[in-house]
Amino acid sequence: MINARQQIEAAQPGAQVTQWVIDVTDSSAVKKGMVTHGPFHIVVNNAGTNRPASILNVKDSDLDDVINLNVKAAFYVSREAARLMRENSLQGSIINMSSQMGHVGGPNRTVYCATKHAIEGFTKALALDLGDALIRVNTICPTFIETEMTKDMLNNASFKEYVGSKIALGRLGRLEDIMGAVIFLASDASAMITGSSIKVDGGWTAE
Repeated sequence: MINARQQIEAAQPGAQVTQWVIDVTDSSAVKKGMVTHGPFHIVVNNAGTNRPASILNVKDSDLDDVINLNVKAAFYVSREAARLMRENSLQGSIINMSSQMGHVGGPNRTVYCATKHAIEGFTKALALDLGDALIRVNTICPTFIETEMTKDMLNNASFKEYVGSKIALGRLGRLEDIMGAVIFLASDASAMITGSSIKVDGGWTAE
């Protein structure tokens, strides 16, 4: 399998890419990794998971796992990134991958919605904490994107029909749809944007 580093190097000959693997739910591992490899101008918190189920069937272990990866990991990474930016007097951009489910509810998604609503609140508060250092913090809120994680769900005909009925543009999202939002928030084109969210949801939350 081609990893992200290999993809970047293939697309951009001569690009310098460093790759390392850490458990982002381990605060000490995050701190060590960020200190060793940082500081960074741009940080994208993209780790996440979902365990769809009615609240009546949610296991405590699933609740813990989703909160740990969707919320605590983003907190740990953002905290260390912000510390390093401040210590090195760097302006920067922290981008938290949220979801349309951070703005609405969804069936069988009490845990996921809770974590994504948490990320929206966390992002707004962090933007206020870091604004004086010109460090911007925003979220990107995608709809259902065709990935390996969503493949099984979208193979369910009735669920895919439900998703399609909620998206005004009439199609599922693609990874390419997210790229523009990431580039925008990482660039100076968004220099006056912080504490905000970009909804890449095809109109799901417009109702």
